[in-house]
Amino acid sequence: MRIGMVVTPFIADNIQLASQIGVTDLVVRYSGSRVEEIEPLCRQAERHGLKISVVEGYLPMDHVVLGGDNRRDQLETLKELIRSMGALNIGVLCYNWMGLTDWTRTSFEVPGRGGALCSEFDARQTEALGLLDGGISAQIQWDNLASFLDEILPVAEVEGVALSMHPDDPPLSPLRGVERIMTHPEAFEKLIELAPSSANGICFCQGNFAAMGVDIPATIKRLGPFINFVHVRDVRGDRTRFVETFHDEGPTDMFASMCSYRESSFDGVMRPDHVPVLVGEEGESGYTMLGRLFAVGYMRGLIEAAEKVG
Repeated sequence: MRIGMVVTPFIADNIQLASQIGVTDLVVRYSGSRVEEIEPLCRQAERHGLKISVVEGYLPMDHVVLGGDNRRDQLETLKELIRSMGALNIGVLCYNWMGLTDWTRTSFEVPGRGGALCSEFDARQTEALGLLDGGISAQIQWDNLASFLDEILPVAEVEGVALSMHPDDPPLSPLRGVERIMTHPEAFEKLIELAPSSANGICFCQGNFAAMGVDIPATIKRLGPFINFVHVRDVRGDRTRFVETFHDEGPTDMFASMCSYRESSFDGVMRPDHVPVLVGEEGESGYTMLGRLFAVGYMRGLIEAAEKVG
């Protein structure tokens, strides 16, 4: 198991800091599909002894999900991205099937331990966010997903790039009037059954699976052969209302979870996700640096303990 991290902003000091705390792999957001748009990031990481292993977030694929007019252009862009990742030895492309949204929260200022600011989702407050236009039925989403996998997976297999499906966040359907499909473990089993392939895999986001109300260690074992990327975080609550916690204070048995990854022979990248904002910090909620420093140290301890008991 290797610890990765999203570095925001992607500057030399933060990359060096990640290296100093034992991070080995970096996760970068979509910056373009061409080699020349991604390679400078790889070189910057390598100067600090790190490797970019995952591309995740802000992918141009809303028309792919929803069957829009630009579907063909977006598919070609994604194919180019995968070919570029193959050329640069970046092994995982993490995507989601939310279409009209990204991760949704209704507050980023819920007081946590010591006054840290935590994010919250409360379905009762989503009315204030308004309804979304352009949604499609769950069945059409599944049809579009099957078509996407049929076209993309052969390219990914050739390039040695694994796709990694992230759950809907929150795992709730409908949300703001829109149906969503990646909201329960059975959906991920259906995903794998749609297109059995070494390149068809799962991003196991612990916070989302916890919000589904499942047993996290048991579900890791259940989906283990197909997990190729992990988001480590926790929530207190359920899919209709939850608060994101520090990594060590939520209800999930984090040690048992780490043991499940080891028992499932997971050897890929896991990164801390959505951390509270600590005193003195400003920046993108969930992705500030200090909370991730704490999370990485906690994860390193869990990994060492799991390996020793194994």
